[in-house]
Amino acid sequence: MADFESILAGSLGLKTGPTALDRAYDASASWLSKVWSRNRDVPVTEHVRAILAGLDKGLPDRVPPDVMTSLVEAYARPLLLVPPAVDEGALGAFERLRAGGITLALLSNTMRTPGATLRQLLARFGLLDSFAHLTFSDEVGVRKPDPEIFALTLRALGVPPGEAVHVGDDAVLDVHGARAAGLRSVQVTSASLKALGAQRPDAVVPNLAALPEAVAALEAS
Repeated sequence: MADFESILAGSLGLKTGPTALDRAYDASASWLSKVWSRNRDVPVTEHVRAILAGLDKGLPDRVPPDVMTSLVEAYARPLLLVPPAVDEGALGAFERLRAGGITLALLSNTMRTPGATLRQLLARFGLLDSFAHLTFSDEVGVRKPDPEIFALTLRALGVPPGEAVHVGDDAVLDVHGARAAGLRSVQVTSASLKALGAQRPDAVVPNLAALPEAVAALEAS
């Protein structure tokens, strides 16, 4: 939001401050929550427009394209400045799966960070080339656990649901979402399969390093 303040002042002569920007950001969060509650998503430009509308309802339509580009870049940049930790076993697991003839795809709800930025982060960690296809909710307009986002990914790969396994850590988005779309699922969790109850996934792993063995066991079952 500090970058927003500088960009708006320097490009449009619009004087604003941290309090107004924080209030506008919170208003955009309320709007996004309503969109996400319907398992839908919008491009990152709409996030920025919602923040601008929180300052002045007419402001989004007065912002020139080049200024909007600068605002979008400022909005998406934080993840690259303070990146998250990455599972150290991920790359090795992906390489083993691919060597065994498994095609990998990434399917992600993007929250505040757009898919374009997530691609940069994956490239930074050497993971981007592991995936034959990437599906980001802000780019396709639908979110997990809606079956359609799984179907979009499967269609891009040319793979039927029964031949696919979805891996994730969330019981609702990943496990229930995959099941509703006809996929098997592996949940990344420290809990045992038995402890997860009737709605448990097909397998569990404590980390991604254990994924190749879990997938092999599912293929053999």
